[in-house]
Amino acid sequence: MTCGPEISFGDKITVLKDRLENADAIVIGAGSGLSTAAGYTYTGKRFEEYFADFERKYGFRDMYSGGFYPYRTMEEFWGYWCRYIWINRYAPIPSDLYEKLRTLVKDKDYFVLTTNVDHCFQRSGFDRKRLYYTQGDYGLFQSSDPQEASRDKTYDNYDCIRGMLLAEGWQIGQEGELFLPESGNVSMTIPSNRIPVCPDDGKLMTTNLRVDDSFVQDEGWYQAAERYQEFLRRHEGLHVLYLELGVGMNTPGIIKFNFWQYTKENPKAFYACINKGEAGCARDITKRSVCMDTGIREVLEALEA
Repeated sequence: MTCGPEISFGDKITVLKDRLENADAIVIGAGSGLSTAAGYTYTGKRFEEYFADFERKYGFRDMYSGGFYPYRTMEEFWGYWCRYIWINRYAPIPSDLYEKLRTLVKDKDYFVLTTNVDHCFQRSGFDRKRLYYTQGDYGLFQSSDPQEASRDKTYDNYDCIRGMLLAEGWQIGQEGELFLPESGNVSMTIPSNRIPVCPDDGKLMTTNLRVDDSFVQDEGWYQAAERYQEFLRRHEGLHVLYLELGVGMNTPGIIKFNFWQYTKENPKAFYACINKGEAGCARDITKRSVCMDTGIREVLEALEA
């Protein structure tokens, strides 16, 4: 992997502006770095604000570790996960970064491919018909053992998660903000009668996240996948900008490697990688690439200027 031509930040912005303005289509590839830049940090103050009690009891210091902890009861499992889901899916987005990105592309022919599961694109006004969430959605449940009637189904979890939080003692603001009560005390468990059960097979529910081969790809998932493939087919051989934001090497086969290949195959295509600490591209597309080892907000604000 290489970083492409060594030119200044300002020159890279000039190149990227030109490619944005003259592209027939823009394909945005968004990884976890984009949401991190938007304020979705999983450690530090944000973790301590909502999970101090779990930190004291179990010693983990980030949301990911808490998400994989082997809780002894489902009441405690969902006591943790209802907070996790709410603040990363239903509470207000911490910053306007996604809105800045939407403003940049809203008048262009664009499509979004993302491994993020926080649904920030749709919540920030992106056209839902131009979004393909490959790895799931914090806002959906699925059966823990999807078969027969539940095999291809997911279930909206807003009301269920909200009920869990209120049962723990949390307060929820008009915009979805999550507050501790005046006492500062909340339960770490939910009542047993709030444990979610699949209405189609009677088994326990779980999150619709791609963590193993039981992940449910529902009808909406397949429709989005087809819309994405059709978008790529319609723009074959045209001036396409593959704009990659915050994609690391955790799952490079979903976005990064494909973007490299599409750029290589189409002489009119251009690849842009914006990723603090992990900006680079394949050697055979360096002449049609710009890689920026810079914060995403800094780049978007420079493009606005």
